[in-house]
Amino acid sequence: MMKGLTTEQALQSRALHGQNVLTPQRRKSLWALYVEKYKDPIIQILLVAAAISLALSMASGDFVEIIGILAAILLATTVGFVFEVDAQKKFDILSALGEEQAVKVVRDGEVTEIMRKDVVVGDVVIVETGDEIPADGRLVESSELMVDESTLTGEPMTEKRNDNDNENDNGNDNENGDVDVNSEGAYPADWLLRSSLVLSGRGVMRVTAVGDMTEIGKVARHSAEAVSIETPLNRQLNRLATLISKVGSAIAVTAFLTILIHDIVSNPAPWRDGDWLMMANTVLKYFMMAVTLIVMAVPEGLPMAVTLSLALNMKRMLATGNLVRTLQASETMGAVNVICTDKTGTLTQNKMTVSEVIVFDGDGIAEAMSVNSTAELNRDKNIGNPTEVAMLRWLEKNGIDYKELRRDNPTYGQVAFSTEKKYMATATRDFIFVKGAPEIVLTMCENVTDNDNHNGVLLRGDQRSPFEAKAARESIRSLSERGMRTLALCRKNRSVAERLTEANLPHDGYTLQAIVAISDPVREDVPGAVEECRDAGIEVKMVTGDNAATAAEIARQIGILPKDGKVDADAVITGKEWGGLSDVEALERAGRLVVMSRARPHDKQRLVDLLRQRGNVVAVTGDGTNDAPALHHAHVGLSLGSGTSVAKSASDITLLDDSFGSISKAVMWGRSLYKNIQRFLFFQLVVNLSALLLVVGGSIIGTEMPLTVTQILWVNLIMDTFAALALASLPPSHEVMREKPRQTSDFIITRLIGKRIVVTALIFFVVMFAMLIYCERRGSAGVDVHELTIFFTTFVMLQLWNLFNAKSLGSTHSAFHNIGRSGGMLLVLLLIVAGQVMIVSFGGRIFRTVPLTFGEWLTIMAATSAVLWIGEIERLWKRKR
Repeated sequence: MMKGLTTEQALQSRALHGQNVLTPQRRKSLWALYVEKYKDPIIQILLVAAAISLALSMASGDFVEIIGILAAILLATTVGFVFEVDAQKKFDILSALGEEQAVKVVRDGEVTEIMRKDVVVGDVVIVETGDEIPADGRLVESSELMVDESTLTGEPMTEKRNDNDNENDNGNDNENGDVDVNSEGAYPADWLLRSSLVLSGRGVMRVTAVGDMTEIGKVARHSAEAVSIETPLNRQLNRLATLISKVGSAIAVTAFLTILIHDIVSNPAPWRDGDWLMMANTVLKYFMMAVTLIVMAVPEGLPMAVTLSLALNMKRMLATGNLVRTLQASETMGAVNVICTDKTGTLTQNKMTVSEVIVFDGDGIAEAMSVNSTAELNRDKNIGNPTEVAMLRWLEKNGIDYKELRRDNPTYGQVAFSTEKKYMATATRDFIFVKGAPEIVLTMCENVTDNDNHNGVLLRGDQRSPFEAKAARESIRSLSERGMRTLALCRKNRSVAERLTEANLPHDGYTLQAIVAISDPVREDVPGAVEECRDAGIEVKMVTGDNAATAAEIARQIGILPKDGKVDADAVITGKEWGGLSDVEALERAGRLVVMSRARPHDKQRLVDLLRQRGNVVAVTGDGTNDAPALHHAHVGLSLGSGTSVAKSASDITLLDDSFGSISKAVMWGRSLYKNIQRFLFFQLVVNLSALLLVVGGSIIGTEMPLTVTQILWVNLIMDTFAALALASLPPSHEVMREKPRQTSDFIITRLIGKRIVVTALIFFVVMFAMLIYCERRGSAGVDVHELTIFFTTFVMLQLWNLFNAKSLGSTHSAFHNIGRSGGMLLVLLLIVAGQVMIVSFGGRIFRTVPLTFGEWLTIMAATSAVLWIGEIERLWKRKR
């Protein structure tokens, strides 16, 4: 092993060449980000209404209406802008964490891990399958190294090799650390470039360039290009905006014509006498009323309600172990109906421990575990594959120094492990050691046959008992059925001195040394989380590289396969069998599949694509570079916090605790978010529709407009903004996990919600219209300001109590259920009441109000509370039914 740099040399190199950090791309200006907020369809409708209102205001000299509309636009866009800037700051922190990803280097003669940004020119860096190459450098050692250089050359698979095998050979180096591209390929075969991905194999390189001096630092980073995605929620909000614009315009035109005709019939003199000035004023007045109706039809608070809901959801999900990288992912999780999950680390604890070692040939087992491994045990942190770390720990526990064995047995080449081959091989001067999947390794061994009678020894702690070698396969099956991962170790004598490669690796004539059983317990919270997902109508499928028996046992433990062992043949499959199915067969099988064992990366991607083709909404977990395609193809990619930076970049959500339990929480948050947006729509559209009908109805009977423009703006802007805050802040409910997943094509306003909106608005309209007619007919002077103040306050209080019904929409729970956890909503209710009292008491001519007595306030509050109690009676009846 090369000694690498000393700490002092590393500091000198950093001072000379700088940190290994790329200069960030130029960001959009804050102004450009703010302008983007105006692309929202609801905001655009408001802008049209504002333009019309401005023209009318310039003619009439009354600018109150246009000020109110502009206030609504500015409030909604500013809130969205502030939250997006805050989210961008959080993602900047996440991006900075990428520079802190662990890199394995040799410093002061020891293998250790440092942050990527701390890699310096001259460092000796070790890269393996799944690693992202941290800097540009020249290979000094390599073993079956395949690299994805597509970010630079478009080549998804490039073979890299070190022909000279001499770290001191400067070859293609130049004094600036630049890569010499005057070679047969786009880049020399012995050069590794930053941002490239190690697909398979292992390599050791000497760093020659860092930061902006790397090749990727000199060109645009293709992988950083932004992709615009229209989410299911955005599609539905666009549909809603179109519907509102059509309905609002239709009602406004109908109301304009109806009221104009009513005026002509009831007051024909100006029209008969040709008083053009009077006629123009009348038409202008009713046209302004029509514009007001269009404004009223638009739910001004909706953009802010959606933004608040998404932003609050992102913040709360972070507290439950879910770091949301794209806001739309939080609501898409609510529509997921299939989850394809890894086993190790997600379903299990990822605490690998050697539980048993079945020995068939005791010679060289310690050497096999030490030499045929790339792991390292450090005091601060163990480095390498968890399975290899577990075996090194087992050696250490038994008093064996693996480092000494490595020094005594220098290697002569290595064939790195890959998910395709499922084995790893290392050559020393006298032996070739192989370890890997038992079903592969056993076929290489000459001392394992169906008829052999060799004796083996079972090592369990300090106990030893006779064991027959002919039972190897039965032993493997027994261990696997107990949920353990099994590895087979074998070796073969060698006499040639050539370096070992995949091409010259022998595949027979080995001696089976041992079967190693490694346990990894299921996480305690996983069975409950899986059951919760299944109750929510979500299929859970496990895709793992482990053998079929181990995968099936873990599947039984978590509850996705029956514990009685009676498994449908179509529910389980191996990667090899899956690859043998035609697309038609695989498409049909994908729906019934539950467990895929010995899966390769492209098997998972194919499964995801076929599930999407079947109309499923798919979430996928992954932790390695090879999982990136599946994560990218899924509706929601879920990377593990312990995964590679490539997997995290391809994902939408990062599970910081690696736990499946966090996935079920994300589903709950997504569904609750969607419910809260539906609740807000119910509340605001009831307000808008009932107010719209009152304006039309009051105009038809000939009374003064029952609600003034300023009163309408209070109802539509301030109160609805408060309602957005209240309903967006409602905590998630486990109740949503008892529902079936929604379809992405479903309209956000369901038939039931639409019916409740219309019925509730009509009831409010009938009550208020009857009150208006009573006041109109009671005296000869018509409706006075005092009565209109009572009318206005009654209308607001009806909406206030209806906010409780909105809170319980889609539930049979009382509106007071979990009210203690709804502090935001209680605060908003107090603000609405306080605001209404202030407007009534001090609004005067601006709001056309006069103060009310305490008794009148109590009467209005008590009478309008019937809205809440009728809703409570309905919910009680549904609970008892």
